[in-house]
Parts: sequence; structure tokens; C-alpha cells
Amino acid sequence: MTADTATISADERAALADAIRELVGRRADSTSARAAMRLTPRMDRTLWSTLCTEIGAASLPIPEEYGGGGAAFSETGAVLEEFGRALTPVPILATAVATAAILLADDESTSRDLLPGIASGECVATVCWAGRHGWSTPGVTADAGLLSGTADYVLDGESADLFVVLAGDVDRVTLHAVESNTDGVTVTPLPVVDPSRPLSRVTFDEAPARSIPAGPDLAGRLRALAWALLSAEQVGGTAAALDLTVEYTKSRKQFGRIIGSFQALKHRMADMYALVESSRSISRAAVAAVTAGTPDAEDLAAAAHVHCSEAFQAVAGEGIQLHGGIGITAEHDISLFFKRAHGSAQLFGQPHEVVAELGARILP
Repeated sequence: MTADTATISADERAALADAIRELVGRRADSTSARAAMRLTPRMDRTLWSTLCTEIGAASLPIPEEYGGGGAAFSETGAVLEEFGRALTPVPILATAVATAAILLADDESTSRDLLPGIASGECVATVCWAGRHGWSTPGVTADAGLLSGTADYVLDGESADLFVVLAGDVDRVTLHAVESNTDGVTVTPLPVVDPSRPLSRVTFDEAPARSIPAGPDLAGRLRALAWALLSAEQVGGTAAALDLTVEYTKSRKQFGRIIGSFQALKHRMADMYALVESSRSISRAAVAAVTAGTPDAEDLAAAAHVHCSEAFQAVAGEGIQLHGGIGITAEHDISLFFKRAHGSAQLFGQPHEVVAELGARILP
């Protein structure tokens, strides 16, 4: 993205991440996060309100003239990395992607009307995009300002006040906005493997919506930004899964020794650490590229999606193994990271689909 944003240094970005980590650690431990996962809707509204009012988590990439922080999605990436560590059910990723869609459309009237509420946290926004077979083709169509069809895999749909809807087909995608309480809109919360990531199905039955002017390349640009932001969240989850595993191996004894002292396990954790650091590097490169709108942004974002998805699954899987029998229980947090790893890899296009798409583009 190329919108004017305030320049924030690496030290300031690190300070923001530290503030988020301190707040999440103080207000959203594992017990409270698990409790929020059982609420209806599945969202910690108190924490979300605190994040928006005290830190401005939702407002960071929004320009100041629309009530935002005037920063960039690089700062949102830093926030998402911390929330990837915590797995707290707040709509930070959903809101970030919805905000990105509005900003990419670059329509002043729409931004003036919709962004201030999102920035303050009073309006929870999410994107309706995927059809029954994924993100390649929207599940919703638009005709004379009315939306019809079904959007699947809607992040935090049950908590949303505003749906930003991609409608159309593979040849032409249009953008629309509709409030969740509009006539003709039905939200169905879905059962999920990952309880920290609420998903919904949203059905539109000739629902009146606001059309948002947007360029023909909106879907591609939005997908790249969504991949990059998701990868930042995955980095946090991957790092947390490693931390849990290292701590466990420091305390668990076998054959009279701490299992972390066994050389074979040290090697496995060293490989896990390498995956964490390589994921962090490619994710930050991708977020920086899509924020700046560089020519290689889409390729970097695709690479980050593939690598971070596979690394998260690998590290979480190793964590399960190294925890032994306790690792497969629902009570242990490593199981939550294992579920998040496999669930997040399905978002915005599965890694093998992205690899196939890149291969088709490169090979004659």
C-alpha cells in the first residue's frame, strides 16, 4: 500500500509489541482466553475495548483524518505477532483485513463514513469473501445494489457489526459494505476445530448494501496483504509453541534426567528455532513489501503464506511430540497452537494451492 503514513522506527515498533505483550499477559492469560472461547459470541469484548482505547490496536493503519493512528500495516503486523502468541479470541486479524479492503478501495466518502468507527473499536468489521470452494471465487453476487449468496469461512462473523463484502466471479470482483443487522443478512456461527478462531457462514438474500468503488486489482492486492498479515500472526504462534516446548523439556524428567538435556531433543528444538526465525524474516519482509507496494509484494506475500503455514504446523507438531501424552490433551495449551497452526493454514488459499498458482505463473 502506498498511502502516506507516519514513519515509525524499529525501536518504536518493538515498544508497541512490548506494550501489547504486557497487556495481553496481564489481561488475557490461558484461563481467561479459554473462557472467552466458550462465550456467545466467541469474543473477549472487554479486552477488545481495552486494546482499542488504550493502545489503538484497530486504528494503527487508518489515516489520522479518519480517526486512526496514521501508522502502517507494518505496525499491525507487530501487533498480530503478539496476538499469535496469545490465541486470545479478539477480532484483530478480521478487522485488519476489512480495514485493508476499505483502504485499498481508496474512496474518500467510504473511508470517511466507515473508518472512524473501526478505528475506535466501536465497529467490529470483517470481510465476506470465500465461496464454498475457497477464496478463488467469491460466494456472493451483486445485482442493482442487492447482495445474494453465501460467504463461508468468515472470520469473527458472529461478532461483526459491519461486513465488507467481495462479490462477483473470477473475472470481476466488486466491493460492498453492509451492516450485520440489515434485512436479508443471516449469520450462522460454525463449529470449529480451532476454538480460538471463530468462523461463521453469512448468507445474503437480496440484502441492500453500499457499493464501494474499487479498482479491478482489488482482490489480488487484498489477498497479498491478508497473506502477509496472517503470516505475522503465525510467527507469534510458532514462537509460542517453541517456548512452551522448551519450558516443558526443562522440567520433565525421564530416566532420572531432564529430557531437555538429551542431545536428540536439543537438535529437534534447534530445528524448531530455525523455523521460527526464518518465518519471522520472511513475514516481516512480506509485510514491509505489501505496505510499500513494491513490485515483488505479491510473490513475497505468497512465499510468506506458504513458509509460515508449513513452519507453524511443523513446530506445533514437534511440540505435541516432545510433550508426550500430555500434549494431545485438550487441557494443555500446546494443543491449541496445534489446532491454530492447521486452521490458519487454510485461510486465504491453502499453501499447496498457492504453490500451484506460482508454478503455473513461472512455468510455460
